[in-house]
Amino acid sequence: MSEPFQQDSTEVFSSSLFDIASEILYERFGKFKRKDEKCQAFVKRVITSRLFKIIMISTISTNAFFMVLWTDYQIRYHLFRLFEISEVVFVSIYTSEFSMKVYVDPINYWKDGYNLLDVIIIIIIFIPHVLREVKGKHFRHLNIADGIQSLRILKLITYSQAIKTFITAEGQIVYTVASVLILFFILLYIFAILGFYLFGVLERDNMSNWGSLETIFFTLFSLATVEGWTDMQEQLEKHNFIVSRAFTIIFILIASFIFLSVFVGVIIMPAEVSIKKFEQDQMLEKRIEEKKQMILKRQREEVNRQMQMQKPETVDKNLSELMENFKKTPQDTLPMVLGDFGTSLLFIDIYLSILDKQDATVKQLQELYHKTMHVLGLMLKDSAQENNSKSLEKIDEK
Repeated sequence: MSEPFQQDSTEVFSSSLFDIASEILYERFGKFKRKDEKCQAFVKRVITSRLFKIIMISTISTNAFFMVLWTDYQIRYHLFRLFEISEVVFVSIYTSEFSMKVYVDPINYWKDGYNLLDVIIIIIIFIPHVLREVKGKHFRHLNIADGIQSLRILKLITYSQAIKTFITAEGQIVYTVASVLILFFILLYIFAILGFYLFGVLERDNMSNWGSLETIFFTLFSLATVEGWTDMQEQLEKHNFIVSRAFTIIFILIASFIFLSVFVGVIIMPAEVSIKKFEQDQMLEKRIEEKKQMILKRQREEVNRQMQMQKPETVDKNLSELMENFKKTPQDTLPMVLGDFGTSLLFIDIYLSILDKQDATVKQLQELYHKTMHVLGLMLKDSAQENNSKSLEKIDEK
């Protein structure tokens, strides 16, 4: 039973057109170095910040609330101008969000399914405006375009990790749910044909529930949900159909108590597993963060204690000894978090003093290099003069 839930959903989307197009674009422009890296990093910090998420969630919720108010005629009549201005603001915010995300990562943006959902929602948002400009305000299908604007609230999925976890869990059981639905359709087909020949062969005006396969399918679906089945059964008993009770009871037992229960179980079980996993991940992240803060606090206290034991004028001289003592203080099994220590003012002060000494050492080495080159030049000059003098003596002897 657990094997269907192990289905990897990434296999379904690995060969999608968006992934292929993204890989082609990445091969062509992946090595291209942007000239606006600072601006890109700033925009990335903005869209990944907690404040930006709060603003977007508030905007989407407010937009949904305004759409509810729009359905009331009196409120729409008195606040028509407010609704018009708010619509421009909402569309501007959604468009700006899309532009910022594409600007930060124009290639990998299209690989995320939730980003594609945002793109579809933005297209839906612009449909009524385009139809009003092209077809006019009295276009007969304009109400449909206005009605599907309720899909804007789906943008909340992007900012909710819990909803993403639930959708991921449900996506892993698509094949199982499809199998259950196919079996349920086969059950409806069998009882529809059986019901037609048992109750629908006689052409009677009051047998509208069993007169054709279309109505029979709808009737059986109502029986499966156990909605109004007593009225249908009374109608069958009025026509003295002896097998009607057995037919109704067997179908309700199989369709309602077995198939629907299995269908609900198939959906709920992975959702519960995903919710438990999500809660465990949240607890693990919280514990890791608490442990990290505890380690950082312990390290800061240790550094401060070690620095207080040293005199200010001897900090540079005893830096190596201080670091060795600091390394020996924690146990071998205790993790070290040096990110905060490396950005502290104390470390920067010591590091800059070391760089000054390094510059002085490099300067002395350069001077020594120049002196060595000067001595070697003098030696080479003296050697050349000695060779010339020896050659002149040999010529005089000859």
